[in-house]
Amino acid sequence: MAPDASGSHYNAQRRTTVFVCGLGMVGVAFIEKLLTLDAAGRYFIRTCGEEPHLAYNRVGLTEYFQHRNVEELYLNDPSWYAEQQPERFAFHVGEQVISIDSTNKTVSTSKGNVFDYDILVMATGSGAGLPPYVTMEQAEKTKGVFVYRNIADLEKIMDYADLPHISKASVVGGGLLGLEAAKAVYDMPGVPDVSIIIRQNYPLNRQLDPSAGELVLRKIEAMGVKVLTQCEPQAIITRVDENGDDVFTGFKISDDEIIESDLTIFAIGIKPRDDLAAASGIKCARRGGIDVGDDLMTSEQDIYAVGECASWRGNTYGLIAPGVEMADILAFNLTQTDGHAPRKMNDPDLSTKLKLMGVDVASFGDYFADDRMLKEAEAAEASLAAAEEGVQISSNKPSRRRKGPRDTKNDPIKCLTYHDPFSATYKKFIFSKSGEYLLGGIMIGDTGAFTKMVSIIKKKKKLTVPPSEFIIGAKKEGDDDGGDLDDDAVICSCHSVQKGAIGACIKGGCTDLGDIKKKTKAGAGCGGCVPLVTSIYKAEMKKAGHATVNHVCHHFKLSRMDLWQIVKIKKLRDFPTIIATVGSGSDSQGCEICKPAVQSILSSIYNEHVMNPMHNSNQETNDKFMANIQRNGTFSVVPRIAGGEVSPEGLIAIGQVAKEYGLYTKITGGQRIDLFGAQKQDLPDIWGRLIAAGFESGQAYGKSLRTVKSCVGSTWCRFGVGDSVGLAIDLENRYRGVRSPHKFKGGVSGCVRECAEAQSKDFGLIATDKGWNIFIGGNGGANPRHAHLFAKDVPPTKVIRILDRFIAFYIRSADRLVRTAPWVDSFEGGIEKLKKILLEDELGICADLENDMATLIDSYVDEWQQAVTDPALRKQFRQFVNTDERRLAIEPITERGQQRPADWPKAFPPVKFELKDIVTPREQWTWIPLATTDDLQPSENNTTSAAVRYGEDSQLAIFHVPKRGYFATQQMCPHKRAFVLEHGIIGDDANGNLYVSCPLHKRNFTLDTGDCTNDDEYKILAFEAREENGTIFLRLPPGDQLDALIGSAKWMVRQADARVMGAIPATKLEDSKATFGEGAKQTSIEIIGPAASVDEDKSVAGTDCESGESHKGCGGALEW
Repeated sequence: MAPDASGSHYNAQRRTTVFVCGLGMVGVAFIEKLLTLDAAGRYFIRTCGEEPHLAYNRVGLTEYFQHRNVEELYLNDPSWYAEQQPERFAFHVGEQVISIDSTNKTVSTSKGNVFDYDILVMATGSGAGLPPYVTMEQAEKTKGVFVYRNIADLEKIMDYADLPHISKASVVGGGLLGLEAAKAVYDMPGVPDVSIIIRQNYPLNRQLDPSAGELVLRKIEAMGVKVLTQCEPQAIITRVDENGDDVFTGFKISDDEIIESDLTIFAIGIKPRDDLAAASGIKCARRGGIDVGDDLMTSEQDIYAVGECASWRGNTYGLIAPGVEMADILAFNLTQTDGHAPRKMNDPDLSTKLKLMGVDVASFGDYFADDRMLKEAEAAEASLAAAEEGVQISSNKPSRRRKGPRDTKNDPIKCLTYHDPFSATYKKFIFSKSGEYLLGGIMIGDTGAFTKMVSIIKKKKKLTVPPSEFIIGAKKEGDDDGGDLDDDAVICSCHSVQKGAIGACIKGGCTDLGDIKKKTKAGAGCGGCVPLVTSIYKAEMKKAGHATVNHVCHHFKLSRMDLWQIVKIKKLRDFPTIIATVGSGSDSQGCEICKPAVQSILSSIYNEHVMNPMHNSNQETNDKFMANIQRNGTFSVVPRIAGGEVSPEGLIAIGQVAKEYGLYTKITGGQRIDLFGAQKQDLPDIWGRLIAAGFESGQAYGKSLRTVKSCVGSTWCRFGVGDSVGLAIDLENRYRGVRSPHKFKGGVSGCVRECAEAQSKDFGLIATDKGWNIFIGGNGGANPRHAHLFAKDVPPTKVIRILDRFIAFYIRSADRLVRTAPWVDSFEGGIEKLKKILLEDELGICADLENDMATLIDSYVDEWQQAVTDPALRKQFRQFVNTDERRLAIEPITERGQQRPADWPKAFPPVKFELKDIVTPREQWTWIPLATTDDLQPSENNTTSAAVRYGEDSQLAIFHVPKRGYFATQQMCPHKRAFVLEHGIIGDDANGNLYVSCPLHKRNFTLDTGDCTNDDEYKILAFEAREENGTIFLRLPPGDQLDALIGSAKWMVRQADARVMGAIPATKLEDSKATFGEGAKQTSIEIIGPAASVDEDKSVAGTDCESGESHKGCGGALEW
């Protein structure tokens, strides 16, 4: 990259020139801060970097071995440099400053340029240290000897490691740099043998105590890396190659011991690069480094030093954080001291948090305070003992010299240690004697609290919790969002980024996390702070009103709650009108996400019949056919049994239906009877029989009330306090048919023994001697939640009004597919706010909520009662519209006296069906009439579909899409070999491409090509379709050829096949091509047991308001 000007002598006019010698991490940090703070534009900044690269993240050097792209390490994009004003900033790469003339205030470079300066900032960094047995000249000329400091070093290491004779590598040094180098070599596939050589007993001895160091040592060894402790090489061993060059072959440990190695990396520490300063007459410290004062000025006026090259009070620092702090101080002092005292350098924070060799390691504060005090005490005792031994004392008094373990009760510090060898976790926290202050600590394994610990120490905060909570305190669920951190808490120690910087960026209009990280440099160092930065970003976005987008889908840029309000206020009544009014437009078809969501909203407001042609195609398959689809394509039948109460006659009727239709019968967890295995075409007849016996739909298929479970309560139980059965029946019959964002369940227990498990339900009631305790927001399932106590000792006359309000408010405000438990947990203000809204009518909406519920209750009809008496609706339950023949997808087997589907394999081999697998060329296919428009009932408002049989055994699905025409595909979804695609929802993507979504597991297949858009391991056959004079034609190959490829018998899941393949244990598939189709992989599969899922049901009932007016809302606060 070219500098900003040409010639041998540059002189920037009118501004104070600040020349920065070095373009490393600290150098660029100073430049950025000075550009930011120099609002008056007083300074012109020029810098030279000797490397050919822009400033990059040296802490992330190890990552370079993975991607080998230096630009991924850049601290700023190249565009950042180009965007700077040339009158304020100029930079030169690949150009090294070789001399300084402090008298004339100029610097000379390796390219012969001479630059003027007014202020010179030395940021030359550090070089690699070498042990005394290796000279720099020897290291440079010996092949196989390397240091680990920059990109050039890494390139040399990688090139050498690729040589065929390299198999053993060693790293000398067990500090931060040594472990980084060891990890880099360990990740090289061509170097199987890696050793770390250290003088100490354990690695990271400057950051860890012996216990923590031992833990890290064992973790490293578990990776297969040898760690040679207390090992001090005396010399390197070399041989001479054919070119006369020295080649490294190992180390001499003693006369009798050598260590063989083909490649070694010295990473024993750093050496401040102070040679340029020393040659220019600038004072350097005795132990190395450019000597600076508290203001960071060197011995020469207007020359400063920052970073690893600087020695402050005799100390140099090899961490990025102290260097960035120096850059902060100097930039501040150059720009902000007109009305403010200059900042001074103080003891820097040496806390570190890194992931080294796969181990999370952190140390913070005065983490060696206990060790230091022990040494001081031992030294004092040794001095005292020496004094005593030097004086003859004629006394019988015992010596004050310590004879046993040291008494620590009077120490000014106390340590709290936790060591878990099973999870490789170690924590040591050092506190003041009183336990009121945290002084420092070490963490291995679990370092999540690092930022919080550092913040507490920096502020010298008095602790508000006992020290034990730092070890055994309850772990907070979810990510730490930094809510308990102050804005000035440093969340990125590498670049001293404070928490408040994240919020400031968001308030300034920068809402992209990547841009914020670039702007603040948070996460641009070691990367250990990225999870916390991300959590803080999310929390700050929410605080600033930029909440995470919760749009329904790409067709509706609205939340479900907003969409619900719009539909209700505008009185919109169908999906086409809604998507045209507030969605992506009338040409959009919607998708498998928004169609059911919108239909749920419509049902929760108007509650029209789900099989209404305007609504039916927008429903999930369960709602579309008013039954739960099972894995074999059949359906379950669940009649309502409110409160679990059923008569003997009812039981007999259910048994007779199950026996006649061969249905598998099971008691559900919701106290109902589930009949499995009903074929679609039999559903109307089955329900006709059940309705005649006095049953109604249990609506186990909908996002609605399932059941209200009860114990026998006071009716039979000697402990019963309340009539739980009667109340459960009333509630189930009241809320039956009420559609909601997700299913909801209830429970009523007649006493505190809680046999109905009411506290694990969306709403639950428990009888007390004063009424009923009402619980809300519980559920079982994958994430069980204990319900919240919402109201105590509620009189029976008030119970239903409270539940009306709760359910109506849930319907109105919850997101799609959100149960009441997460809705309550995430509700702003929590359960106490809900109490104010629903019990005290804080918002004045309770009358509206009660009226909404009354409207829904009044609109109830038994959906199956209407379906079995409507010939047009009954027609929709045919399996094929062109034949009365039936086809099964899975072979039925008998188990424990009942029929069930044969087992599914654990995973079917993926299959892609291709037209090329059909013998007859596509151009020779013929148009075959297979259906009529009367079969599909095409509409200009909604999609329709039907299944047809072709040939002897092929099943095809035909779809009509408004404004787009007719389409056809195979009926079978290859994911689970289920013949169900005709039941699927038709949608379109952001580009208008149509697809059908499989109702079982939501694999989406395009209607024109058959490609699976969300799983590229699958593909189906798609066919052309057209309509002429009321007849629907499909362009197809000969039937026998299609049968051979997608025939029902070929793809039926059979138990015999599973036995042949070895159900348990799995055996290899001998002929996967023959069994699963062309292109399938030979796969070992594992057959699992029955996987039929039992879905619970729902019920509802009616009760009058206290005012005596049935189902009419009264509003107002409720008292009892």
